[in-house]
Amino acid sequence: MARLGAGTRKRADGTLEKRKGRKKRCNSHKVNEISEDVPLLSKKVPIDLAGISGYNGIEVIYLLGMAFAFPTIQKGGLWLMDTEIKNAVSATDQDAQYDDKAKRLLGNKIILAHILAKTVDEFKGMNPKDVVSYIEGEPFISVVPVEPGLTNVEKEENGQRIVGMNTENAEINEGLIRFDIIFYVRMKDGISQVIVNVEGQKDEPTSYHILNRAVFYVSRLVSSQKERDFVGTNFNDIRRVFSIWVCMNMDENSMDYVHLTDDKLLGSYLWKGRLDLLNIVLIGISNELPEHDEKYELHRLLSTLLSMELTVDEKLGIIEKEYSIVVDDRIREDVSAMCNLSQGIRDAENIKIIMNMHRKGYTLEQIAECVEKTIEEVEAVIRKREPVLA
Repeated sequence: MARLGAGTRKRADGTLEKRKGRKKRCNSHKVNEISEDVPLLSKKVPIDLAGISGYNGIEVIYLLGMAFAFPTIQKGGLWLMDTEIKNAVSATDQDAQYDDKAKRLLGNKIILAHILAKTVDEFKGMNPKDVVSYIEGEPFISVVPVEPGLTNVEKEENGQRIVGMNTENAEINEGLIRFDIIFYVRMKDGISQVIVNVEGQKDEPTSYHILNRAVFYVSRLVSSQKERDFVGTNFNDIRRVFSIWVCMNMDENSMDYVHLTDDKLLGSYLWKGRLDLLNIVLIGISNELPEHDEKYELHRLLSTLLSMELTVDEKLGIIEKEYSIVVDDRIREDVSAMCNLSQGIRDAENIKIIMNMHRKGYTLEQIAECVEKTIEEVEAVIRKREPVLA
């Protein structure tokens, strides 16, 4: 294929067109605001593949710092992308937005206080409203990298070297795994601190064992303290750490506390040191909303917040009436956004099921019964999403 000049492009009919300068090319970019938080930038590029595949262009979509190139068709001045591909990108974006809102909700101090009151010994039995004051500063949400060497950042203030958590250069470190939520908590003695990490999971992962990942995270919470919370060989200054994992869609409601123990195999010598430095809490949340009693108090709250079935009013009602949590604008906004995204994700799943059953030859009646939609609704979905090359 002959290489086109930098200022030339080929039309769909095979003729060449001279571009009118750089400004014209820039106008081929457009921003589709999928949400206020996640802009999607797309660029359409003409190519000559029509003779091979029927496609004659590529649309490059920039999403969450990554570039995705998809084949398109130009018909009558319109650019068309394979509907299934576009739906897949949209679903990925919705999942990402849902995760972000879930972290923001869990990262509210009053919600974190409820978690601490049920998982950290020093705060058990306390009113969560009283626990809030022990959380220092604002929790870091999805900003601190987990990777060794990147968790901390070194700064210089007033001629002094200061090491702190790396909350800057999110764009430079884009693509890195980050702690969902991380924050310091001052203990009731007013002197000692603990570092708490809260992680949310939609379900138990199948590609790895979640406890193994939790061990890695809690180890990073300890090792990253060097030069930040203790220097040199002052290991007695290590802060206690908690890594708390909230896993949805489990078979049952559960809570496990994993920590160090000392089993005497020979002799009774008392080694100096703290066995309470490393702490892992695994919280399993089932699909059914548990009753509001002391045993399942935390589970009911977390299940309410992260549910994909409850409405906005149902969620806010439980939060306000049963837990006496003041619903501010931030909580209301995040709950509302999560409910909208939940509906979008459910709709996307239904569309996927409808199209798969349609391709496999199921009747409209069978599909409608399976997804609990009317036949007319199923027909509309199929008609709208038939492949553009069909």
